[in-house]
Amino acid sequence: MAGHSKWAQIKHKKAHTDAKKGKTFTKIVKEISVAARLGGGDPEGNPRLRTAIDKAKEVNMPSENIKRAIMKGTGELPGVTYEEITYEGYGPGGAAIIIEVLTDNKNRTLPEIRHILSKNGGSLGETGCVAWNFQKKGYILVEKTKTDEDTLMALALEAGAEDLKSDPEEENFEIIVSPEMLSAVKDSLEKGSIPISMAEITMLPKTYVKLEGAQGEQMLRLIDALEDNEDVQNVYSNFNIDE
Repeated sequence: MAGHSKWAQIKHKKAHTDAKKGKTFTKIVKEISVAARLGGGDPEGNPRLRTAIDKAKEVNMPSENIKRAIMKGTGELPGVTYEEITYEGYGPGGAAIIIEVLTDNKNRTLPEIRHILSKNGGSLGETGCVAWNFQKKGYILVEKTKTDEDTLMALALEAGAEDLKSDPEEENFEIIVSPEMLSAVKDSLEKGSIPISMAEITMLPKTYVKLEGAQGEQMLRLIDALEDNEDVQNVYSNFNIDE
């Protein structure tokens, strides 16, 4: 898990700069609309929608924007219909990559994804080529300076968490939960006055690929380029690099 922790922290730090680009709002609005279309407009009965709304609040999205996105998803307002597509492939050093997109035109999106991969030392693969190496999980980071392990473990496990990891070399505790239990565990920690650095649904790798030097830098450039694409919602990989 050490590898994922470092990658998660890179993502977490990067999220703040991404918020300035304006693309973050667009991507979250898409996710809210799709979540509402698939599971209804009530976040209490729609965990995916609730997670998307939490993400919107983290980047200070106005509540009116959130409301409009939900109404577009439920059909109360006219809106674009987005298709969910997952692409799989490989990056530098053979690292596995999963790319989740929401697009209104896959004939535009697929060539763009393929071009970004090939330009940055990667390649597109067949469906299923790397998915076997990932598990969909809820993932929560809590800074070790904010609480002690025993308190955190008691609250997290009682609320339904599967595991708590504490790598001596890392600055954060990692809590692993089933996607369905993410909101319950998050609520439990917040009621216990424990600040959360990050909480999201993610794809956790079962095995990792160590990248060093130029390959590591190339991999980070590839991830940046993919995440900069307006149709790409999430990028997951199993690479491990040094800080």
